[in-house]
Amino acid sequence: MARQQPLMIEIATGDVRSISKQIIDGVRMKVATGELTPGWQLPSVRGLAQQLTINPNTVAKAYAELVAEGWLESRPGLGLFVAAPRQRLNSKERERRLDDAIQRFVNDVVSLDYPTDTVLERLSDELRALDTRKSA
Repeated sequence: MARQQPLMIEIATGDVRSISKQIIDGVRMKVATGELTPGWQLPSVRGLAQQLTINPNTVAKAYAELVAEGWLESRPGLGLFVAAPRQRLNSKERERRLDDAIQRFVNDVVSLDYPTDTVLERLSDELRALDTRKSA
């Protein structure tokens, strides 16, 4: 039986990403780390908009993209639920997104002037922490 999950997402006003993108990234991360499991019901568009004090159209836009990408599934008359895991993107699109993410990361980090070994060690620590959260 599906339960409605409070969606604890923080919206940062100084973030360069749009609010819609922050919601999308937040839901993706929670699903990828297993914090939101398949079958969990998400708050309604209006409910999440009230929680985050944002326009419902912004939430609707984010939810629509998450449904289109296969992270969420709509059950008519019941609401939105976390979809069962499946390959959401083809290998070419996954490679493109990985390349984009790495390029953004490098552009952000290069100006901080840390040695490469330090950056790689910190990145590796973060990825291992995510793996731990996934397996917990």
